[in-house]
Amino acid sequence: MGMVQHRSVSGRLLAGLLAIATLAGCSTTDTFEQPAPVPEIEATAEFKTVWSMEVGDGHDGSFLYLSPLNAGEVIYAASADGVLLAADTETGKIRWQRELDDRIFAGVGGDGDRLYLVTREAELLALSREDGRELWRSSLPTEVLSVPQSNGSLVVAQTIDGRVLAFDADTGEKLWQYDGVVPVLSIRAAAAPLVGGDVVIASFANGNLIALSAESGQPLWQYEVGEPQGRTELERLVDITGQPLVLDSALMVVGYQGKLALVDIRTGQEIWSREASSLYAPMVGSGNIYLSSANGEVVALRGSDRRELWVQDKLSWRQLTRPMVYEDYLVIGDYEGYLHILSSEDGRLVGQLEYDDDGIRVPAQRLSNGNLLVFGNSGYMAVLKIQPAD
Repeated sequence: MGMVQHRSVSGRLLAGLLAIATLAGCSTTDTFEQPAPVPEIEATAEFKTVWSMEVGDGHDGSFLYLSPLNAGEVIYAASADGVLLAADTETGKIRWQRELDDRIFAGVGGDGDRLYLVTREAELLALSREDGRELWRSSLPTEVLSVPQSNGSLVVAQTIDGRVLAFDADTGEKLWQYDGVVPVLSIRAAAAPLVGGDVVIASFANGNLIALSAESGQPLWQYEVGEPQGRTELERLVDITGQPLVLDSALMVVGYQGKLALVDIRTGQEIWSREASSLYAPMVGSGNIYLSSANGEVVALRGSDRRELWVQDKLSWRQLTRPMVYEDYLVIGDYEGYLHILSSEDGRLVGQLEYDDDGIRVPAQRLSNGNLLVFGNSGYMAVLKIQPAD
């Protein structure tokens, strides 16, 4: 019996895929959608740079998601070509920097003592937070794109072919492995696992969200975010590529060509759901839910009843990042490297910045001081504020 080779979708093919497979029901006879041009706006808000720097060669032309780690007073960042650094959150002053001998594919993860990266050769690296020196490395069965996650005693990595592996955070000893089921074709992106004290939540390309015992790796419950439908592999894509959002005792999760749902974290029981399609986790702010849809529409839903409040469609097919809330605004990056400022009240575009010519895949992060951390594909990293336009 022949083996079916697992394939992932990347680069231009991903852009084409997003054009073909929108919300449920589209066929491969649909024409490729063209990204909307950068909209002309009347700016009432603008970005102010607090500090900025270059982190190596960034993604170095590879389709990666090397998200910096926001650790309070320190930001840790890595590049595909092996630059790893620690920078002061307030000033951007570099506390230490190392040039690793490895090409980096995934990171930066971390806990109270260590940083975690995954190399192109599929090795999980643990490094000291104090100076970046290597503490241990362990082999993985195949490549990893999502950030390794740790609860301080356990570090978990998830491979692109659906295997979830747990290692002792102190020694790197492999503790357990769970083998998930993945479809023949999947999007070249993966949600990072959530690692709690007792449970690990893993998201899979077949549309399933699975809770595993942190101690043994045994499944505790399973929830179906998307059900494959259609005749072709493209039509049947239901990947979950955005890490679920933890809200008290519940998880909010969204899938591609699936649904947006709130699930009880203890039992996996659905609290509510509605049809949606996104490659990024939802964002919650001021009682509302904000979503970057796969077709480039930004949608605001009222949290209490999920009623649609507004839709911004002027960024269609621009491969938007997850929206980040900043006071009364939302900040979203796109494939051409623009940062867009939207009014969270009505979705109006009120500001924009051409940030990185290589594009932006990593969503902006909110720092503890309220500022925004942005990492462009070229490795341009900056902390920004938003202020009224002059």
